[in-house]
Amino acid sequence: MPAPVLCLVSMLAVQLGVAASKPLFGALGVAGATFLRISFAAVVLLAVTRPRLRGRSPRDLAMAGLLGVASAGMTLLFAGAVDRLPMGTAATIEFLGPLAVALVFARRAGHVLWAVLAAAGVALLTLLGGGGGSGGLDPVGLACAFGAAACYAGYILFTHRVGAAFQGFEGLAVSFTIGTVVLAPFGAAEAVHGLSGSGSPVLLLLAVAGVALLFPVLPYALEMTALRRMSQRVFSVVVSLDPAVSALVGLLVLGQVLGLPQVLGICCVVAASVGATLTARR
Repeated sequence: MPAPVLCLVSMLAVQLGVAASKPLFGALGVAGATFLRISFAAVVLLAVTRPRLRGRSPRDLAMAGLLGVASAGMTLLFAGAVDRLPMGTAATIEFLGPLAVALVFARRAGHVLWAVLAAAGVALLTLLGGGGGSGGLDPVGLACAFGAAACYAGYILFTHRVGAAFQGFEGLAVSFTIGTVVLAPFGAAEAVHGLSGSGSPVLLLLAVAGVALLFPVLPYALEMTALRRMSQRVFSVVVSLDPAVSALVGLLVLGQVLGLPQVLGICCVVAASVGATLTARR
């Protein structure tokens, strides 16, 4: 399967997983639900890959550790953003991470123009994005979205290196295990409290497990595969279609209707991604 198709399937899985996670936030909290999802993902990948750490260089282990930290931060912060912002808005702001990576590896001056167009789209979202009569955007949600963008940039860089250093998805299993440890102080107690207060904790755990397979297991595995076949810069511009996918899923699944400034902002970002993709060189 071509690498861009893997990216598109991954984006769809991420946004469907995020939409399916929102009902869990009320029962488990944002941090609790995120901690359980990453924990289930780590358990599944450890059972499937059984990674061997003996003989690994400190550099390889460090890259896997940094990927785990970046993945945990990106997942938790994006969940916090989606809990307070429309999905399309949160995903568009998070796209600043891949955009930054694309610019770092840019080889043409024209890429700066696409960056300006994308920045204009983000400005429309943040300054005029409180459409639909809901007032201004939540500042905590915006902070989470921008934090997720920073983690997303690190995730792209570290995924490329971990994918090259480890066979299969062994590096991903190690990274998710580290991510679980990183998230434990933030979400473990909240998860236990939510499960103990639930009338059907087993069903709640099964729901979390199902969402974990949809996101993050499937998309992260697909993205690691795609990054083995394409450059970081090209990957960054391809996944910039994610805001449009997120807005569509938010509308169809959660009924989130966007205002005109939000639609224009997302269109600017998507147009910038298409332009950058058409002018990209491997």
